[in-house]
Amino acid sequence: MDKEASQVANEKKTKNSDKYSAVVIAEGKVKFEVYGEEMIEKKVRLSGNSGRVYLPPDWVDHHVKIIRVD
Repeated sequence: MDKEASQVANEKKTKNSDKYSAVVIAEGKVKFEVYGEEMIEKKVRLSGNSGRVYLPPDWVDHHVKIIRVD
């Protein structure tokens, strides 16, 4: 196994303990595998000097993960 493949394998083992994994696939893109309850796909809108995504009120006080896909 070459050095890069070994690093990816080690990264995957480490992240699996947190119930997700990341694998580099092509051109700087990364594949994520995440376990969760619900998923919403939305476009980030400008809000002052940053971006904003509105989520349902029943998601308040819950942990979320945000992944930029493009």
